[in-house]
Amino acid sequence: MKKIVLLTGGTGFTGQYVKAALERLQLQVVCMTTHEPKSTNEVYGNLLDQESLIKLVETVQPDYVIHLAAIAFVGHANESDFYNTNVVGTLNLLNAITLAKPNVEKVILASSANVYGNPKVNPVSELISPAPINHYAMSKLSMETLAQNIYGDRLPLLIVRPFNYTGRGQSNNFLVPKIVEHFYKKAEKISLGNLNVTREFNDVRDIAQCYAGLLLSEAQGEIVNLCSGYGYTLNNLLESCAELTGHQLVVEVDAKLVRPNELRVLTGDPNHLLSLVPSLQFTPLKETLSWMLQE
Repeated sequence: MKKIVLLTGGTGFTGQYVKAALERLQLQVVCMTTHEPKSTNEVYGNLLDQESLIKLVETVQPDYVIHLAAIAFVGHANESDFYNTNVVGTLNLLNAITLAKPNVEKVILASSANVYGNPKVNPVSELISPAPINHYAMSKLSMETLAQNIYGDRLPLLIVRPFNYTGRGQSNNFLVPKIVEHFYKKAEKISLGNLNVTREFNDVRDIAQCYAGLLLSEAQGEIVNLCSGYGYTLNNLLESCAELTGHQLVVEVDAKLVRPNELRVLTGDPNHLLSLVPSLQFTPLKETLSWMLQE
């Protein structure tokens, strides 16, 4: 019998790649959906409906759980949604697991590297104290703290903090898909916010491999950064797209897109991750951009 993974957010951007990575390991993946299930590999569940989650876990009886579902766009308009979904929703799920499947082998919770805020040192290891500077990051840190303090002795939790990543299927609300689309369409100009930033722009397929590798690793009861350690400036990103397309566009700064609490530099230290999953390799940014431009 294949072991079963319950994957929340499994039909979303990250989830589709994580699902594929898990299935390559011969695991059976069942995705939580907030809509009418479209296949036998989907089961209805709502993070804000405790009873639906209990029924979900009772139905699926998972061996593992990977919790990706969240409000993940930092610029999301309704700030309370961050806390309702990312904090209360996660606690509802963990409570359902303890009630319906207390002997689950591992529960991976997706947090975010945004919890580090604007660290004074880069690259950032798991030893750096969090200092969130926006509601998204604060909701993720609150989720981490409550999950560890309330459920850490009842469930085999593993918390991961992904650094920035991108790929095909990501919403154009996010920076890289927006830039790629403008180059693909040969737009004359693009409006952006803060230009003086340095980020990791990892490939979502690599991040999916991180989740799959960590799920079957010995890691438990700790926090792991999902990162490559490679940082790129916004100019690196624009130059790579220009080289790949042979197109140049004018970059304009739109004051409405400038976030007051922008993270200036954020790159991670992958040493702990690689000690747990030594086989991981990371795709160069230009290869990821080329893949996205072919879509």
